[in-house]
Amino acid sequence: MDCGPTCLRMIAKYFGKNISLQRLRAISGINREGVSLLGISEAAEKIGFRTTGARLSLEVLKQVDLPAILHWDQDHFVVLYQIKNGQFMVADPAKGLIRYNEKEISSHWLSSFNEGAVEGVVLIVAPTPDFYAVEEDKKDGMDIRYLLKYFYRYKQLILQLFAGLLVGSVLQIILPFLTQSVVDVGINTRNLNFIYIILIAQVMLFIGRMSVDFIRAWILLHISTRINISILTDFLIKLMKLPMSFFDTKMTGDILQRMDDQKRIETFLTGPTLSIIFSMFNLVIFSVVLAYYNISIFVVFAISTALYTGWVTIFLKKRRELDFKRFDISSKNQSTVVQLINGMQEIKLNNCEQDKRWEWERIQSRLFRFNVKSLALGQYQQVGAFFINEGKNILITFLVAKLVIEGQLTLGAMMAIQYIIGQLNSPIEQMIGFLQQLQDAKISLERLNEIRELEDEEPADQTFVMDLPEDRSIRLNNVDFTYPGAGNEPVLSKINLTIPMGKTTAIVGMSGSGKTTILKLLLRFYEVQRGDIYVGNTHLNQMGFSFWRGQCGAVTQDGFIFSDSIARNIAVGDRYPDHAKLQHALKVANINDFIQSLPLGLNTKIGSEGNGISQGQKQRILIARAVYKDPRYLFFDEATNALDARNESVIMDNLESFFKGRTVVVVAHRLSTVKNADNIVVLDKGRMLEEGTHAELIALKGEYYQLVRNQLELGN
Repeated sequence: MDCGPTCLRMIAKYFGKNISLQRLRAISGINREGVSLLGISEAAEKIGFRTTGARLSLEVLKQVDLPAILHWDQDHFVVLYQIKNGQFMVADPAKGLIRYNEKEISSHWLSSFNEGAVEGVVLIVAPTPDFYAVEEDKKDGMDIRYLLKYFYRYKQLILQLFAGLLVGSVLQIILPFLTQSVVDVGINTRNLNFIYIILIAQVMLFIGRMSVDFIRAWILLHISTRINISILTDFLIKLMKLPMSFFDTKMTGDILQRMDDQKRIETFLTGPTLSIIFSMFNLVIFSVVLAYYNISIFVVFAISTALYTGWVTIFLKKRRELDFKRFDISSKNQSTVVQLINGMQEIKLNNCEQDKRWEWERIQSRLFRFNVKSLALGQYQQVGAFFINEGKNILITFLVAKLVIEGQLTLGAMMAIQYIIGQLNSPIEQMIGFLQQLQDAKISLERLNEIRELEDEEPADQTFVMDLPEDRSIRLNNVDFTYPGAGNEPVLSKINLTIPMGKTTAIVGMSGSGKTTILKLLLRFYEVQRGDIYVGNTHLNQMGFSFWRGQCGAVTQDGFIFSDSIARNIAVGDRYPDHAKLQHALKVANINDFIQSLPLGLNTKIGSEGNGISQGQKQRILIARAVYKDPRYLFFDEATNALDARNESVIMDNLESFFKGRTVVVVAHRLSTVKNADNIVVLDKGRMLEEGTHAELIALKGEYYQLVRNQLELGN
């Protein structure tokens, strides 16, 4: 969903300005569906670009000044930054830099027909002098050095790890010399006792190495587990400090992916990072030993290793491109299979079995072609790497054998060198794997920095009011609000409303009139864009978020039931629920009969991993949760719309006594829920139309009267 702001960020960087993704998100009006081309255009103009949106043919696109933003596959944005020799260079926020030929770019970009011509949507972007005056954003996020600070807490374990590394390496260094002495001394002098001693020494060294490896594995487990928990805990702490609006614009999968990024970083820190330290240590030690035996063999090894590494690195970029293209086709393949299965009824009803099967087969054909390309590329890499690596081994074997024949090396030294070469090959392969994982870790860090750079809901350097004023009435003065998203219509406009302390205020109106939005503003899920909200004489913005919500109880339309017992679902936040408060909440919510019918009663587990409950039972549990909290303010959003008439009547009677002395706001459609309210507010398309008691509004015969009449099907 970040592709639009990311495209804009790439273009800004291309013209020499570092604009943060978070800033571009905010000014482009990003929401849960991402951004529109209008949002990108408005954001671009706010940072000093001149933009033109157009539908163009492929021929006209070739004449456009680049870079430009293309609408891709009808649900994505990419940057076209160069056209050269029939190749279109595209910077895709999801995949990186990829080349497409004319046929491929047509399939992704072209979308609409205009008088017989096929066209695609493009946003042409050019900097104005104002762009170069825009202030850049400072880069202040986590990097690899920051992450290494997590190791500092476990410096004693790290020291033990390095001590084990040192001991293990010393034991390994001794082995080639022992091998040489067996051949050169034991066999040449035919001294069997000497060979026995050397073999016993080798056995002891093997036992020692194994013990060191076992201890090292246990230490690594302790370090990796603790670092993983530390990183993930810090991420969750940050996540829980973010404003509610963040969660309204982020998909659950996106947040979970960032948690997976934490795991990837932890794996990188405690796996390849520590392993590569051991490998590099061994590489240096054994390189020194190899140079000690023969400098010319060491030079051959060094040159061939550089060639091997260079050859493998050449293929990384192309493999990345092919993998992303294959991923695209695989995802389409998966979607097609799901459609085939889920849409089988419609397929049979419309006799399109053959057409849908051919559609799937065409995707298989494309997938096969990419698999062929991927296999060919892998084989080219493998052949080259094999020849370089094995050629190096054969050349070194030849050189060593030649030196033995010429008398410059002993037979034992030859065996020792072969052992050393074997020990040197492994670190080189690990280094290549390490570079790939380092790249992954950097990508993960960038994603995590997007969360880290967000401002907390309650910044540590701000002071908030932590008590309620004597007058606890709520006042909304000229409040306007529009949900994030370019071109969105205002949801609330010039709302002036007083919610008296200790009274019940009901808000009614047609769907989409802004009733729920008022509750979200009162609960501070969002901040008002224009106007003010006061509690007494205190501005709501001056109150601490946690403190204010601690004074509020709410039953929302999409209230969440945790996978836990009924008791813990009602007494959320209390480790040991208060029995008296719990019973009172159950009585008010009229849910005792249901709970007593369950074998485990209040200990019955509900939620996604427990017993299924009806919508009406869920609402009663949510009402009980709000009552248990015993708040000063209550906000009910369609809290009884799923209840039957008898249950609703009992609960409303119970709530009448519970509401006494509390400030209550009720959003509802049902007349039975609102008719006894002290004040009823009628909204329509974000504006207040009427206000008064039930009797007063009926007498007016206005909008409220029409709502009541339609609901009760009254005559004229």
